[in-house]
Amino acid sequence: MSIREIRVEPLTRPVCRAFGDVIERDPRSCLEINNGEVLHQHDLARVDVTAEDGRPVISIFQGLRPAMLPFRLRLMERHPVSSQAFVPLDRSEFLIVVAQRDARPATGNMRGFLARHGQGVTLHPGTWHHSLIALHAADFLVEDRSARGEVFDQDYEEESIDDEGIVVTLDTDLR
Repeated sequence: MSIREIRVEPLTRPVCRAFGDVIERDPRSCLEINNGEVLHQHDLARVDVTAEDGRPVISIFQGLRPAMLPFRLRLMERHPVSSQAFVPLDRSEFLIVVAQRDARPATGNMRGFLARHGQGVTLHPGTWHHSLIALHAADFLVEDRSARGEVFDQDYEEESIDDEGIVVTLDTDLR
């Protein structure tokens, strides 16, 4: 089996647009509130979870085992009818690996991004993505959906890619 590599690139709004929204401070969306004591960063990402009687849920995921690089991809998942957001609750960086919504995940349609301190991401409904790839043990605020009070919604598909030898690498100049 040959190893296929996905090289990580910086997470920016333009390169992420096809897969989701970057969640980060944006001076264009700043509003002073509470008598000038708070800057409100308004409407930074779209949340889309209400299809098929879904409702938004906020959870905390704990990244217990930091990823070692190069990181071998195991499976890709997607949520066909809802978005999903990941925002670190500390100064952690994390990797995002995504693929086009309308095709089986494969090296040719995968992209890898490095989310730096102060960045999170909301993935569009149907966007294939690897599960959380934390580079440090960290907590993440996760926006998800729940339908009919279920903890694990049926809005979930996965595709095993463990046997395809796909690894994610990070150039030292990005760290």
